[in-house]
Amino acid sequence: MQASVGGVDETNVCQLASQCKIGIPIRWGKRGRGTRGPHENALLPVPFPGQGQLLRQPLLRGSSKQGRLWRGQLPTAAYKPPANMSSSFHALAALLLLSFFIASMADFSKDVDITWGDQRAMVTNNGQQLSLSLDKTSGSGFQSKQEFLFGRFDMKIKLVPGNSAGTVTAYYLSSQGPLHDEIDMEFLGNLSGQPYTLHTNVYAQGKGNREQQFHLWFDPTADFHTYSILWNPQQIMFYVDGALIRVFRNHESSGVSYPSKQAMRMYSSLWDAEDWATQGGRVKTDWTKAPFTASFRDVSFNGCVWTGSSSSCGPSISGWMNQAAVTSDLQKMEWVQKNYMIYNYCNDAQRFPQGLPTECSLS
Repeated sequence: MQASVGGVDETNVCQLASQCKIGIPIRWGKRGRGTRGPHENALLPVPFPGQGQLLRQPLLRGSSKQGRLWRGQLPTAAYKPPANMSSSFHALAALLLLSFFIASMADFSKDVDITWGDQRAMVTNNGQQLSLSLDKTSGSGFQSKQEFLFGRFDMKIKLVPGNSAGTVTAYYLSSQGPLHDEIDMEFLGNLSGQPYTLHTNVYAQGKGNREQQFHLWFDPTADFHTYSILWNPQQIMFYVDGALIRVFRNHESSGVSYPSKQAMRMYSSLWDAEDWATQGGRVKTDWTKAPFTASFRDVSFNGCVWTGSSSSCGPSISGWMNQAAVTSDLQKMEWVQKNYMIYNYCNDAQRFPQGLPTECSLS
């Protein structure tokens, strides 16, 4: 199965590039678990006219060595962040976000615990905003006080501006233990003027390797943007500013593992991953720019609270428990994936020589 963007076959392009075989080992990070899974060959997408300029270049090729996963990263690419988007796009995004997200905000001072980083994590604005900082000594992070078995999770994030190379801002759900479940949204920093990479993944019973990666159609450091995870028994849906970017459906009946039995907390952290995060680790963190700071606000946990033996769901459960993507959601997702997806594990036949994962052939 070969992937193409804009009619150009990615596999052929990668075969012509000497960089395609380069990778570096995964490191375990301060977030408690390092981001896992190789970032395989793909092309930078071409946005719509006027929405930025991207130079097509292949991602570096990952491989395995001595039982460790290796990951490749983007080579240096000419990128100019979009100056602005059309008014119609902004209007659509606003409507999608409004219809998707009507919930009361949590309070950072009451509803989360600062788990590490000491004074590098600061709650301000009467509990409505939180900042995480990273310096050469340590990063920082927090987690929700409650565990949830299904829910909708929304948070506005303003990412590290300027030269963010080597940094990772993580926002994810996770259970505990070697067979843990996890739903990831992670933002891999880059040099000034180069795009962030939004890395998504789904783990079930300790098994991941379900990566999709994206660039964004806006500058995520200039202002706050809403990143959302909707997790119900039927599917997991990832949103950016109310626009659907990915769906992972429950195919347990076909033998595909799905996170449906373990309660998870919401976590977020800012940590140093200069060994691999930017261009395969070739670009290191510039510590003269420290401290690096990411900001968070308008966090919402709208889910079924786990009490240890059962879960208790609030009155808004009908809004998300059975929610599925409608036609307008799927149209937006198709547009995002066509123009801004830079890696999809379901298109990577070289990575799975015995055949693509089962879910890749299911609707």
